Amino acid sequence: EWGIPLVFVEGNADLTPAKLVGHHNPARVLREDYSAENFVPGPLAQAMRDGGFLYIEEFNRAPEDTLNTLLTAMADRAIQVPRVGRIQALPTFRVIASMNPYDNVGTTRLSMSVSDRLNRIVVDYQDAAAEERIVALRTGLAGDLADRLIPDVVAVTRATRVHSDVRQGSSVRGAIDCALVVNELAQLRGLEGPGDERYAETVYDGMLVALSGRIRTDEAAETTPERVLREIWEDRFILEPATAAPG
Repeated sequence: EWGIPLVFVEGNADLTPAKLVGHHNPARVLREDYSAENFVPGPLAQAMRDGGFLYIEEFNRAPEDTLNTLLTAMADRAIQVPRVGRIQALPTFRVIASMNPYDNVGTTRLSMSVSDRLNRIVVDYQDAAAEERIVALRTGLAGDLADRLIPDVVAVTRATRVHSDVRQGSSVRGAIDCALVVNELAQLRGLEGPGDERYAETVYDGMLVALSGRIRTDEAAETTPERVLREIWEDRFILEPATAAPG
């Protein structure tokens, strides 16, 4: 819409400074020696030259020395590449990055020098209605079973994020997989619809498969993901219906 190029990069341990900035073509170097003409620009150099948005996903999974490569580009809007010279960014060049601050496995702690050059926007989970639409879209489920199943799996997934014994709950991906697993189990077991007496237990079995590996319990809590999911399931399928029942 703006006519600004988007250059996508996935942050991981293999993202070296050379891969981010660029490198010289080895075959041409052997024939011609090093020169600016045989330099192959990486995502950073390309975005700077084109005035594009450099989008780095999983920012805190990139190695620290790779992140440090961005310092000069963000502060001075230019980088100096050996045997190539100075690459000056066009005015529309921007670095945009996303990261999950709660994931502490395989991640890098951002230094103050990097953080000082970034503005921060916190993006929370979508609301329940939006997550239900996402699950419906990604699973393609429809019909009477889906009309009950999708709100149920979204509700139990969202409950993992606020449970007192859970340090990190599941994202909407858990709800998507849970819906798909329960739908398959319902077909295998021959459930006649959402009113089938086996429906609730089938949802619980799907929760164990789809959510137990996605939640992290508090280290101080003497519990397991399976116990937490059982509590959430009971709240949804036993306590809430009993509270809503007449009398």
